[in-house]
Amino acid sequence: MTADETRGEAQGTAPVPLSVLDLVTVSAGHTATDALRTSVDLARLAESRGFHRFWVAEHHSMPGVASSSPAVILAHLAAHTNRIRLGSGGVMLPNHAPLVIAEQFGTLEALAPGRIDLGLGRAPGTDGATAAALRRTDHLNEGADDFPEQLAELTRFLDDDFPDGHPYRRIHAVPGPVQATSPGGVQSPHRPPVWLLGSSGFSARLAAVLGLPFAFAHHFSARNTIPALDLYRESFQPSAVLDRPYALIGVSALATDEEKEARRQVRAAALGMVRLRTGRPGLIPSPEEAEAYEFSPMEREFVETWNANVVHGTPDEVRAGLDDLQKRTGADELMITSNAPGMDVRLRSYELIADAYGLPAA
Repeated sequence: MTADETRGEAQGTAPVPLSVLDLVTVSAGHTATDALRTSVDLARLAESRGFHRFWVAEHHSMPGVASSSPAVILAHLAAHTNRIRLGSGGVMLPNHAPLVIAEQFGTLEALAPGRIDLGLGRAPGTDGATAAALRRTDHLNEGADDFPEQLAELTRFLDDDFPDGHPYRRIHAVPGPVQATSPGGVQSPHRPPVWLLGSSGFSARLAAVLGLPFAFAHHFSARNTIPALDLYRESFQPSAVLDRPYALIGVSALATDEEKEARRQVRAAALGMVRLRTGRPGLIPSPEEAEAYEFSPMEREFVETWNANVVHGTPDEVRAGLDDLQKRTGADELMITSNAPGMDVRLRSYELIADAYGLPAA
């Protein structure tokens, strides 16, 4: 990975590059097929309007989130786009053998050379029981505690550079660098760049020590954003990858033509979060369902707190909110996610944000 593969270029009047995080959300009355088709439409829109990268995130056992297999989705998106960077935001490494991830992302790199990002997280992306089923073990803490070792192993598979005497020295991730050492082989100029993702200080510090780019989940851990970014910058050690820190933050944002409609949409998305946080995961409810729902005092407090960190309103209001967030955090890139139930509403939101910043026309 080079710094050029990490650092984007701000478009229009945006203060930093703008990117997209898609959770492939499934709304009431729709299917996973509908959600995946919307993801293709959104990736194409993002590419045509100058967004820098498009990531999908690994989640499991959540009816309203159809992104359990990032590598599969990314392969599909690669076939329907031409230029935009595609990646995982992220793959939850403790759920997988590092060799499998190296093979999957080596394949993606072969399908879309120079366009693939490998973002890695240490959380399970689900509840404990599902994590146990994924990992076929009840010792879940081991996966998180072993994350640095798993990361080192994955990196060696990606670079094909296990030292002599290592038990994996003769094992190769294919597609990968080993093909260049075979008779007649040609070395690919690209290797999927690794990002570390986090919602606390652990990955911030690890990314800093390794000199890797860092992505922070501001959209669900807003109170930790500035402490984690400060820790990353203060601890950063230059590497062959980066000479200085580079941090993006994920931010929930929704722009609509009328402010009232934005409030309706984010309230519905917040009801989905209420159900998820109380062990009742389901499809993303409609605004009508949210309007008819009787929130308890505790649920109402959660919704107000949750939506306080969602930048929503008219395009001008969203632009002002994003500008303020970037100034407060010093983020090098903003990765926008929208969990509004209406698929057309989500697509329209990204169009409005692009227009508000004068991004290139489609």
